[in-house]
Amino acid sequence: MALTVAGTIALMFATLLGVPSPRLLTVPLANLAARQHAGFPSATDTGVPPGTPLRSVPGQVSHGPGWRFDRRGWVEVYGRGAVLTDLSIPYNVNVTASDVTIEDVRITVGGPDAIGISLRHARDVTIEDSTIRGLNTSRGRVMAGIKDIFGGSTGLAVAYDNISLFETGIQVESGLIEDNYIHRPGYIAGDHTNGIMSNGGGTKELTITHNTILVDRRQTDAIGLFEDFGPQRNRRITGNLLAGGGYAIYGGQEPGGPQSANIVITGNDFSSMYYARGGYYGCAADFDQEGPRNVWSGNTWHSSAATSASCD
Repeated sequence: MALTVAGTIALMFATLLGVPSPRLLTVPLANLAARQHAGFPSATDTGVPPGTPLRSVPGQVSHGPGWRFDRRGWVEVYGRGAVLTDLSIPYNVNVTASDVTIEDVRITVGGPDAIGISLRHARDVTIEDSTIRGLNTSRGRVMAGIKDIFGGSTGLAVAYDNISLFETGIQVESGLIEDNYIHRPGYIAGDHTNGIMSNGGGTKELTITHNTILVDRRQTDAIGLFEDFGPQRNRRITGNLLAGGGYAIYGGQEPGGPQSANIVITGNDFSSMYYARGGYYGCAADFDQEGPRNVWSGNTWHSSAATSASCD
C-alpha cells in the first residue's frame, strides 16, 4: 500500500491557505469515556458470542465438508457451500470456494506476513460473528485480519466481527462491511496501520456502514481509500464511528491521480478520543468534493472536545 504522503502535505497546506475542505457538524456528547461506543458496535455485540463451545483445529477436528487442515500450516476452504462454525483456529483460513460461510469462529494468528482470512477469487463469502486477532501488539500482530488477495472476490459480507491486533483490519475492494468492531491495532516498524482499506481499481460497490473503527496511532487511517491500482469509484461510507490514524478517512482522490467518482461519505461520527481533530492531522484527507456524484454530508463530531478543531 502506497501511503499518500503527498495528499497529507497538500491538505496541510490547503488548511493554512484557507482552501475549503470537508465540514463537520457539531453534536456534543457528554462523558465520552463512558459512552464512546453508545449506539455502535463494541466487544459486547461482536465476535464469537460468549459461552459458545469451540472445537480446536486440528486438535479436535481437522476437516469437514468442503474444508480441511493442511499440515503445511493453514486451513483450506475449497468446497462450494462450505460452512465453518464453532471452531478455534490458530492458522490462516484460505478461501478459494464460493458460497462459503464462516460463523462463530475464532482465528488467532500473527507474524509479519500473517493473514487471518484470505480470499482468492471467491464469491459470496459471509464472515460473521467471528473473532479475528493477532497474538500481541508487536511482532505477533496479524498483517491483515481479512484480505482479498487479488482484489477480485465478489459478494463478500462481513458483519458482527471483532478484529484486533492487526496492521490492516480488512483489505477488500467490494462487498458489504457492517456492524464490526475493529480496534486496538498492533505495530511492527514500517507498518501503515489501516482499519479498513481499499487499493482502488475496481468498479463494484464497497459499502462500509455502522462499524466502530478505532486506531490509536498517528498513522494511517480508520478507513483508507487509495488509488494504488486505479481510480476509486462506487464507495459508500455511512454511519460509522471513527477515531485515530493520521486522518480518520482518506477519501479516495490521490493528488494527481485519476478522478474519483461516486464516493459517498455521510452520517459518520468522528471521535476525538485519541486526537482533537479526529485523526492526528484531521478528520479527512484526499476527498474530491468536485468529483462526479461524490457526496460529503451529515458527518458529525462524537464529542464536544472536537469542536475547536474541525475540518474547515
